[in-house]
Amino acid sequence: MKFEHSKLFKDVQLSGIYTDSKTFADAIPLTSWQAVCDLYDTEQPTNLKAFVQSHFKFRPQPELETLPELHTVPAYIDLLWERLLRAPEAQDTSSLLALPERYIVPGGRFNEIYYWDSYFTALGLMDAGRDDLVQSMLANFCFLIEKLGHVPNGNRSYYATRSQPPVTALMVDLLWEAKRADQVWLTNVTKALVQEYEFWMSGIDSHLTEQNAYRRVVKMPCGGVLNRYWDDEAAPRPESYKEDISDAGTLSEEQKLRFYRNIRAACESGWDFSSRWLENADDLSSIKTTAIVPVDLNGLMYYLERQLSRCYDALGEISLKDSFKSKATSRACLIEHYMWQPNSNWYYDYDFSQQRQSVAESMAGFTPMFFQLVDNNKAQCMTERLMSKFVKPGGLVTTLSRTAQQWDSPNGWAPLQWFGVKGLLNYGFNAEACEVAKKWINTVEENFTHTGCLLEKYNVVEPSKIAKGGEYIVQQGFGWTNGVVSRFYQLLQRS
Repeated sequence: MKFEHSKLFKDVQLSGIYTDSKTFADAIPLTSWQAVCDLYDTEQPTNLKAFVQSHFKFRPQPELETLPELHTVPAYIDLLWERLLRAPEAQDTSSLLALPERYIVPGGRFNEIYYWDSYFTALGLMDAGRDDLVQSMLANFCFLIEKLGHVPNGNRSYYATRSQPPVTALMVDLLWEAKRADQVWLTNVTKALVQEYEFWMSGIDSHLTEQNAYRRVVKMPCGGVLNRYWDDEAAPRPESYKEDISDAGTLSEEQKLRFYRNIRAACESGWDFSSRWLENADDLSSIKTTAIVPVDLNGLMYYLERQLSRCYDALGEISLKDSFKSKATSRACLIEHYMWQPNSNWYYDYDFSQQRQSVAESMAGFTPMFFQLVDNNKAQCMTERLMSKFVKPGGLVTTLSRTAQQWDSPNGWAPLQWFGVKGLLNYGFNAEACEVAKKWINTVEENFTHTGCLLEKYNVVEPSKIAKGGEYIVQQGFGWTNGVVSRFYQLLQRS
């Protein structure tokens, strides 16, 4: 039995002993989860908190306090790499999955790797000359893919049923020039990328002949196949157990299962949560992530197919090289057909339950420029829309919808700043790229003068205000902010 299904776990999470549900999900039993759960069932203690304190220990969060002796953001970033670094550990009795190599955690309450965070963090590590650490993080991904078939949301057992945006191919790209001549490395990463691809495409042959969607694959009206986010389990998230139970509220049992599945799928997207996934932007219970075919996910899948083609070319496997090149070409055509909107010069997610494009306008719609999926005419039109609609005083806003969700306006996030700036650079819009990068750096630096630290997200509409929304307070650290800001400093120095 998984510990999160035990009576003890549910009782603790619903009791409110810990204000953050993740605290107990990450607890370390002094014996084993099974033994403590069995003891709890037998003893039925009346003092729940005393029982927990007697049978669990908690890994202290490293202090990421403000550092007044550091007067610049670059100095802060340089110091934070070591503070966010974790050494490989032996497997203990907690939910943490042991990894064989060193890795960087985001910071704050996040004391484990997070999959897509790691790519943006790696940008800064490369700039700092820490290629060795990027290689270690990629090796951990390959290890997890071999062990689980995919890279989970994070290296916690309760994350194992879902992944996050697949960025292993992007990590491979960071190291490509230095490592591609190493046949052992090339063979290992190719094997991992194939396994990850198979995870995302699971069921394409055996299930889509009878139904239009299965796990992460969706058969489009023309018969082509694209991807969506998913989670194999339909239950409250252990790390947000009390919140999910509360948000499910008075829904019927069938509706609750649908709600839990879609909440988890949104966590796989990394955009947890956003109006992109909601039927009603003001009602989280209307979440329908699994009905959405996301443009950014399919851009990542296109990139994965292109990367596999390049790997097989380097290995001399010409037929496999051509096969994955063909898959990428087909996917690009499907993205263009279903997601491009010429009236607004933007890409939109596709709602396959409604057989139409989503109305949510988000920075995900700009990612085709990051993946170089558009021609120069489209790039020009998209850039004009980006600069007029999405560029705010503090950088790129996540969506054009202002809601209580943290992946909406007025917030901006480091990953989307990088997707936007790199997309502009790909098509020669260097001045626009520098303008966005400067706005983001100014926001981070201005905030740093008041807080003495870097954060996971920022209010880009009113940069002087702290970003809000989400299930927890704004976190210090912060891995991907450090990485993207570092990369922007490099860009502006060269411009």
